[in-house]
Amino acid sequence: MGFFYFLGRKKFYIHLLIAIVFSFVLLWLVLMSLDLFTRHGDVYIIPDFKGKTVEQLLDDNYDEFFDLQVIDSIYDKRNEKGSIIIQNPLPGAKVKQGRNVYLTIVAETPEKVLMPNLKNLSLRQALVTLEANDLPVGRLEYVEYFARNAVVDQLVKNEPIESGTEISKGTAIDLMVGKGKTEAKVRLPLLIAMTPAEAKKALNLASLNMGREYYLDDKDPDHARVFKTKPEALTKEMLRLGQKVNVWYRSDEQFDFAAYLNQFKQDTVAIDTAMKQFRIEDDEGF
Repeated sequence: MGFFYFLGRKKFYIHLLIAIVFSFVLLWLVLMSLDLFTRHGDVYIIPDFKGKTVEQLLDDNYDEFFDLQVIDSIYDKRNEKGSIIIQNPLPGAKVKQGRNVYLTIVAETPEKVLMPNLKNLSLRQALVTLEANDLPVGRLEYVEYFARNAVVDQLVKNEPIESGTEISKGTAIDLMVGKGKTEAKVRLPLLIAMTPAEAKKALNLASLNMGREYYLDDKDPDHARVFKTKPEALTKEMLRLGQKVNVWYRSDEQFDFAAYLNQFKQDTVAIDTAMKQFRIEDDEGF
């Protein structure tokens, strides 16, 4: 009589119906709350912030859509101080309102580094050490010294600089380098299709200096490649230690360097090396 008697009563079914309706209402409220909390369907596309300052983003009210967070700063003399240089997520990403957008900006002042001791190192060792410390090579000056390509002194703006001195990253370091016991001469490396940075590094490793630089297309270091040199590429002329080499650049977006390199078949080893380097850079999106 107890349980089965209760199932037969109308009151049981009324309570059961109320419980079912209440459960559906509660489930609907929970789902609506989740939609509001997660902003379901409320999607925004991340713009390209590169080159803008955080102040400009705030003036444009981007902080109403995204949580803008500056997480790092990098010194880059090619870009305006305080401008955004890296962002995460990348431009074009679809995100919900309030998403964190992490920004890296250009530092107002360069980072500091201690000047390394380059004296008595070989030129190659000195170049590697400077590169590791974000210190570019300025000028190579060859002087009388018994050890060829040994660093005799290190200078900034014609003034000697002691190792351990705090110096800004990006400061050009001039090197006084030994000529050796005999007057030596060097060959000009094949610079065709190299970037400005690669060309300067190749010249320095060959005991030569970068001379004047000319941009025949737009001055865009990201796409500039060596088009011509003086002395000319593959010249048989032997160059003095420290001699300057003038360089002309063209944009790889406006000129077919792969085809151009085929004109330098007199030196198959050099052309193969340059072609390989160009293909690597092209595959990486240069």
